[in-house]
Amino acid sequence: IDAPPSKSMAHRYLIGAALSGQVCRLTGMAYSQDILATIDCLRALGASVVMSGDTVTVDPHGFMQAAHPVLDCRESGSTLRFFIPLALCLGRTVILRGSRRLLSRPLDVYEDICHEYGFTFQNNGESLTLCGRLTADTYRVRGDVSSQFITGLILALVYRGQEATVEILPPFASRPYVELTLDALADFGAHVSFADAHTIRIQAAPLHAFNGRMEGDYSNAAFLDAFNYIGSSVTVGNLNPASRQGDRVYSRYFEQIAAGSPTLDITDCPDLGPVLFALAALKNGATFIGTDRLRDKESDRGAAMDHELRKLGGGLIFGNNTVTVPPQTLRYGGEVLDGHNDHRIVMALSVILSAIGGSIHGVEAVRKSYPAFFDDIQRLGAKVEWI
Repeated sequence: IDAPPSKSMAHRYLIGAALSGQVCRLTGMAYSQDILATIDCLRALGASVVMSGDTVTVDPHGFMQAAHPVLDCRESGSTLRFFIPLALCLGRTVILRGSRRLLSRPLDVYEDICHEYGFTFQNNGESLTLCGRLTADTYRVRGDVSSQFITGLILALVYRGQEATVEILPPFASRPYVELTLDALADFGAHVSFADAHTIRIQAAPLHAFNGRMEGDYSNAAFLDAFNYIGSSVTVGNLNPASRQGDRVYSRYFEQIAAGSPTLDITDCPDLGPVLFALAALKNGATFIGTDRLRDKESDRGAAMDHELRKLGGGLIFGNNTVTVPPQTLRYGGEVLDGHNDHRIVMALSVILSAIGGSIHGVEAVRKSYPAFFDDIQRLGAKVEWI
């Protein structure tokens, strides 16, 4: 089976296409709710985006020219955090909407910048109102929060088209995601690079069109490959072995979980948390460090997995920025599991239930990143019944 296209890459290339100023065609796209949110926001800012099969054509000639833009980010954290700095380049009021859970997720980095520069930043829980004109400057950003803030600033500063600097205050988590941003922007001609381990320089450079195909998504491939460690035989294609995606580490982590009870650091790959917990619960357990950021995802992912594993006779142990999955025997006792409105929780629990049987509620959450997940695992032989 082929892994679905990388959601992380698609966000970056769609926005890069709009920044390029020229018509771009991106192939190998899949239309998850998060990607549709980014497309909606590009359109709201004036770009033309046409979807035909797996090809998206972006015509940016009206981009950033909308008079009264309202951006609907749905439940996409990447979309929200990537577009806030772009909205702050306009010098006029922009409204960003999203679910209550999305707008409750941390935005302090941007709020602090707005406070420092005298910009409007008003979050009422249902929408975010912004007004400001971000200039080329030196911006200091905490590195121990989501790398999406860093990417968002880089995208906005590339749009400004002048030399600027982003200084990252250590510790620097999720660096691979920032490297993905730099790789994507380089394909459009942007000159963005690390001057040192914690400093990113944005240089003035003419951008150009890019036409290319999205590589497969290691984040979602992990859920498919996990079946190989619980008695199945699945070959996952459409993965670039030279990819810079941080979640590529999953295969090495899976092997260590299968071999014993390892201690694994997920600081740079928090999206792997649920599937790693699931596999560890089915094998011999494991300890994970760098887990604090799991609280600020679509759900509190550590708490969500603990809650559902306890229904199966297992559970997690929480420490200081650590989660331990003790050895446990899981059995389905008849209580329906809950997906917690989180696509990665649904898919992780589905891996477990494929081994022991059972039911899960709220599976529509997979539309956020992998709408075809249940169709795909049925094709692989999973017995899935909709009730």
